[in-house]
Amino acid sequence: MSRLKVVVLSFIVCANFYVPAMANTGLNGIVRAVTVLDTNFDIADKNHDGLLSREEAANGNVSFIAKNFDAIDGRHRGLVSKDEVHDFIKKLLMRDQHPPASASTQR
Repeated sequence: MSRLKVVVLSFIVCANFYVPAMANTGLNGIVRAVTVLDTNFDIADKNHDGLLSREEAANGNVSFIAKNFDAIDGRHRGLVSKDEVHDFIKKLLMRDQHPPASASTQR
């Protein structure tokens, strides 16, 4: 399964929304943005190791990654992978989501 599909499916599962409702609220825009980011990641990865250094991010067309490099680089190794970028995006998407009310609080 492609990384993009994993990111999108993870968001759908975590958000606990019905898929058509999400499509109407901007899921397509998120998919397009992540697809473009993945393409630009590959272009910015000058040594083709599947990782971006801070320098590669700063010099590439990946301003989102460059601006958020420290937050994405959770292991503080000076490199970020696509998976780490996708995980960061999932966290951003989920930070304003509230968990569904439990059955015990619903009436």
